[in-house]
Amino acid sequence: MSKIIKFGEEVQGYEIPVLNEREIRAAAGIFFVFAFTAVLLAILSKSLVLLKYFILAFLLDFIIRVFINPRFSPTLIIGRLIVRRQVPEYVGAAQKKFAWIIGLVLGLIMLVLVVFVNSYSPITGLICLICLIFLFFESAFGICMGCLFYGWYYGKKAKYCPGEVCEVKNRHEIQKTTGIQLLIVLGFIAFMVVSVYLFNNTFKEQPRNLFEILGSSSSK
Repeated sequence: MSKIIKFGEEVQGYEIPVLNEREIRAAAGIFFVFAFTAVLLAILSKSLVLLKYFILAFLLDFIIRVFINPRFSPTLIIGRLIVRRQVPEYVGAAQKKFAWIIGLVLGLIMLVLVVFVNSYSPITGLICLICLIFLFFESAFGICMGCLFYGWYYGKKAKYCPGEVCEVKNRHEIQKTTGIQLLIVLGFIAFMVVSVYLFNNTFKEQPRNLFEILGSSSSK
């Protein structure tokens, strides 16, 4: 039974149980796609159907992760299959469990408010936004937002963080950002703002069928 109900894997060379960050990121990406689609559908069509199914799937997956074993989480299994050819990146299991408990609590609140009460409000909107941010940062940048709260809550540093962010060290030369690079980013933002100002009315025009455009051009 102890081999089934456990949290984290014993890996040689690591003092504490660890998890594979690569499959966690893959699973977060899967959840983000479905969460974003469900929230977008809820905003555009006022339908909470897909969001309710997502909440059920999210909760079941996180209950398995936290209370049984991450190895049996459906999305982590899919993530493991996706990244099976990549070298594992081990991270401490303790901070991941803390982060997933946060996700579980948010999921339970959504279950009550959205599924049971069948309601929407600024509360559910805020929780959706928080979940999307957490999932996006995990999948896109490898930054576990919930893991950051682990150190604040327990008052100690987590071990084996993704990208070794828990270790204090000087940045490599390739990681440093120059003033010119920052100016490029600001210039890019300015370009997009000017583009919106200049082309907004043009871009709002309804698109036409390409073949109708070609047909009308050839008939002239």
